[in-house]
Amino acid sequence: MCRPDRKDKDEVYIGTVPEPKGCYSYGDTLDELMENIREAILAHPELLKSKNKPLPPIKFQGIQEIEIEAYD
Repeated sequence: MCRPDRKDKDEVYIGTVPEPKGCYSYGDTLDELMENIREAILAHPELLKSKNKPLPPIKFQGIQEIEIEAYD
């Protein structure tokens, strides 16, 4: 699951991933954020290996939230 948090003061979308813990990224657009998060998830096992940390089991679930204005 990737949760785009918000656009921050620098006008980028920030996304966090609950599993694997500590995995996050950003992008100028939601599409760029989703691609960057994908790359971060794929790189995460290599980072853990380089720090001699065990690889935890990971479960993925995809959700994307959108906001629309109310209309009559």
